[in-house]
This record gives sequence, C-alpha cells and structure tokens, in this order.
Amino acid sequence: MPLTKKADISTQHRDWSAVPVEDMGNGIERQMIVGERMMICRFRFAPKTVTVPHSHMHEQMTIVERGRVLFLIGDEERIASAGDVLHFPPGCWHGATMLEEEVVLLDIFTPLREDLLS
Repeated sequence: MPLTKKADISTQHRDWSAVPVEDMGNGIERQMIVGERMMICRFRFAPKTVTVPHSHMHEQMTIVERGRVLFLIGDEERIASAGDVLHFPPGCWHGATMLEEEVVLLDIFTPLREDLLS
C-alpha cells in the first residue's frame, strides 16, 4: 500500500464521548471503533465484575485506562493498573476480575472480532 500525506477517505477521527455506549448487562458497557483489519473496544466494568476465562484466534492488546484488574493469563495471575499494557497472542487463555473500583479497559484486536460485531 503506497504511503500518502493526504488523509484517506476511510480515515477516522473519533471522540469517545460521541461513540455509542452498549449496555452488555452484568455491569459491563462497551464502545467500539472498527477499521478494516483491526478494532478497538472501550469497556467500562463495575467493581468486582468477572469475565469468563477464554481464548480466541485474535491478537489482543489491552490498555488499563482506569482502575485495577486481576488478570488470569494462562495459569498465572497478575494485577494490572492504570497505564499498564498487556499483550495476548492468538490462542492465549485469559480472563479478568475487576478489583474494588470501576475499571476502564481499551482492547485492541486484529483481525476484527466478528463475534463482537453481531
């Protein structure tokens, strides 16, 4: 793909405050911005929310924007705080338990998580 100095028509410049919020239930809200081959999801979790451990074929990076989270990665547990970045290779078993405060996570996936789009 050739490099260009002009903004492509598919370029996005978004403000999270203008991205629709989906109530996923169980104390979870989600916002999504989707590109051609990657996507970013902003999740807001109520304190003590637990996500079911899982794996998927997508590469994932998670940025902790606010709060503290106990992550299960494989058979290891670790606590991540605001400012931390985690990388989950494809097929990596992982889950999370939000600790005593509201948590905001930014999850970046490639390729697109089709299961989240439906």
